[in-house]
Amino acid sequence: MALVLHAGKTNKNAFKTLIAAEYSGVQVELAKNFEMGVSNKTPEFIKMNPIGKVPVLETPDGPIFESNAIARYVTRLKFNNPLYGSSVIEYGRIEQWIDFASLEIDANITRWFYPRAGFVAYLPPVEEAAISALKRALGALNTHLASNTYLVGHGVTLADIIMICNLYLGFTQLMTKSFTAEFPHVERYFWTMVNQPNFSKIMGELKQAEKVVPIASAKKSSQPKEAAKSKPKEEPKKQVKKEAEKPKEEVGEEEEAPKPKPKNPLDLLPPSKMILDEWKRLYSNTKTNFREVAIKGFWDMYDPEGYSLWFCDYKYNDENTVSFVTLNKVGGFLQRMDLARKYAFGKMLVIGSEPPFKVKGLWLFRGQEIPQFVLDECYDMELYEWKKVDITDEAQKERVNQMIEDQEPFEGEALLDAKCFK
Repeated sequence: MALVLHAGKTNKNAFKTLIAAEYSGVQVELAKNFEMGVSNKTPEFIKMNPIGKVPVLETPDGPIFESNAIARYVTRLKFNNPLYGSSVIEYGRIEQWIDFASLEIDANITRWFYPRAGFVAYLPPVEEAAISALKRALGALNTHLASNTYLVGHGVTLADIIMICNLYLGFTQLMTKSFTAEFPHVERYFWTMVNQPNFSKIMGELKQAEKVVPIASAKKSSQPKEAAKSKPKEEPKKQVKKEAEKPKEEVGEEEEAPKPKPKNPLDLLPPSKMILDEWKRLYSNTKTNFREVAIKGFWDMYDPEGYSLWFCDYKYNDENTVSFVTLNKVGGFLQRMDLARKYAFGKMLVIGSEPPFKVKGLWLFRGQEIPQFVLDECYDMELYEWKKVDITDEAQKERVNQMIEDQEPFEGEALLDAKCFK
């Protein structure tokens, strides 16, 4: 008999099983006339899953719930299924990415989406934390996909199926083009996969979100409060007055939901004589006599009380054996530093004519220390050794000049590339 999957047609967790079934040649049918909130509350359904969640797979040997478990079951019905890789190490890595897709991608997308959809209370700090954690996960995924078409091996595996299904809600409801542009390899991966025949047959034609789904919880939460307030009032005139006032209160709550962010501590520092944007313009516009114009201009502008300079050296240069992967690694770091653009300027050098390549950098930060919010939010920071520049040391000062100028050779070696954060 065919396996019966109890879930709605657009349930992204049901997609996992249906796509795996297509790749595995296993017959799975959706339960007829399934209605979320009704079908999953019946006594028959509760016997299959005591907490009433979907999807549930009905098999000859009894029911299975939890979407990843169901997808694994269907995949294992085919002997030596390539969706599970061709070796023990590939199997382990497939399971690794399934966990990553669930714990790092799906968990943070739903933490972002559910409050906006009105399923739970909307709290701006919770949303900010979810988006930050999601960006960190997407950054890690982007780095992996920079040199890999699939998550594991050279073909579609169950890890890819679950990852794409977990990204589905983000791409279609939350993550606009401007959001995903920071993760180009994730973009390429998602759209390549969803256009594969076995994916598109189940998921249909997809379009990326043009805007983030609006917040629905503010209105919903205000209505019960108004009802509770108006209930004791029995006089018709007062009832009418309350109703008239209600829209004003709803608007007030909607306006208050996205509360203004607290000021960045760096904005509270004493004013500096150095105007960072002026230095960035000078750097960008100087095409000749760079030493005489830009470098001299930098030191004329530099305020050692309001800013600090830092050298950074990548800790794991022995891993930099492929040039384009190394360049992508540095590019990803600079993308994730975007949160500090108002307060920083940086140069990153990829050094060497042959592997392993060295990665070194110079950063100018507002304040006397590396900003705490950068250390907290940009996980790349811990991959580098950081050393504060002593500008009274002429050797260190000259090294700063060389890094700003992209001098080649640098410390006796050729430059593979130089990137600027400005």
